[in-house]
Amino acid sequence: FEFKRDFFCVGFFVRDLMQSRVIKPEAKPVWYDVYQASPPKMDPLYVKPCSHRLRTKKETVPEIFYSEDEIRARFYEQYGTGPRVLDLSKPYFVSTCQRFVEKYEELRSKCELKESSLFEETGKALLAEGVILRKRGALPVPAESRNPVLELKLIDMLAEQQSVQET
Repeated sequence: FEFKRDFFCVGFFVRDLMQSRVIKPEAKPVWYDVYQASPPKMDPLYVKPCSHRLRTKKETVPEIFYSEDEIRARFYEQYGTGPRVLDLSKPYFVSTCQRFVEKYEELRSKCELKESSLFEETGKALLAEGVILRKRGALPVPAESRNPVLELKLIDMLAEQQSVQET
C-alpha cells in the first residue's frame, strides 16, 4: 500500500513539473508513460499518522529511606567525606562511611544504647580498629604538638640558605 501511494504522489509531482516546464518531455522518467496509461482513480491523500497520546497517570514515586540513610547523613554531617577519596575502580572498596554504618548496625544488635551514645561508641570502636575519624573543621594535628620548623616561612628559609652559601 505504501509503495502505491508513494508512486502516485511522485507521479503527480512529475506531472506538475512537466506542466511547469521544469522537466523537459525528453527527460521524463521511464515509468511516467505507465503512470499516464493507468492513473489512480482518485487523488492520493496524505494523512499524517495520528499519534494518540494516551493519558498517562502521573506516577508518584514514593520516597525511599533506609535506616542507614540517617546514620550516613549524620556521619557526613559530623565527619565529612573523610581523608580518603572514594575509589570506585576497586570492586571491593569499602568507604569509611560504609564501615561506620556496618559497625553501627553491629553494635546496635549487640547492645542496648541510646542513638547518640551508640554513634559515639561506633566512632570509638572504629578508632580501636585503626580507622581515624576527624571531625569536620578540626585541625588534623593539635596546635601544641606542631613542630616550630613548620612555622618558618619560605622566604626566611631561602634567605637563610643564601646566607649559608655566601659564607
